[in-house]
Amino acid sequence: MDNFFSPEYLTGLFTHYGYGVIGVVVMLESMGLPLPAESLLITGALFCATTHKLHIQGVVIAGITGAIMGDNLGYLLGHALGMRMLHRHGPKIGLTEKRLLLGRYVFLKHGGPVVFFGRFIAILRMFVAILAGANRMPWHTFLFYNALGGVFWAGGYATCAYLLGKEIERLSGWLAVAFGVAALIVILALLIFFKHNEKRLTEEAMKAAQNDERLREQTS
Repeated sequence: MDNFFSPEYLTGLFTHYGYGVIGVVVMLESMGLPLPAESLLITGALFCATTHKLHIQGVVIAGITGAIMGDNLGYLLGHALGMRMLHRHGPKIGLTEKRLLLGRYVFLKHGGPVVFFGRFIAILRMFVAILAGANRMPWHTFLFYNALGGVFWAGGYATCAYLLGKEIERLSGWLAVAFGVAALIVILALLIFFKHNEKRLTEEAMKAAQNDERLREQTS
């Protein structure tokens, strides 16, 4: 993994597998596997901007397709397993009791929008489809928010990364370095913000579970 994002490795990866590697990795992460889908999507867009060996439209389509397909497969998996099986076997794939409680809480409190916004939060992106299925969210509701989230997530991140790459390529010297550092700071700030809110939501869910019969049923 040390050389995963090296220019040589990425050139070979995208040259041999093209858009397919992006679609497959995004799909598998959306099903619950711990893969660097977001990083690969952004890197693929930057690869387009700096090498012109791929087209940004293809990266966007691959990301959106992978996200929608993976989420629907994850939904079917969660629907088949149910909450009891997830409580029993979830920790094996990272779905701890706290994360299951967090998922149950946000679905009860916010419903469909959590599927949309969960696409932008790393830990929810991996498990939101499975949790939606296990919580018996209506499939047509899930599909709408899932598709919407996939379009905005894959399309937004890839397009922004592509434009950022084109801008850095256009600049030179200290301006390019300063622009890149500023972008990195913004990305890190967003990651810290999301991580902080995951902790806050978990604490809220733990408190809510003590007073909500629906949550108590899932934790007893």
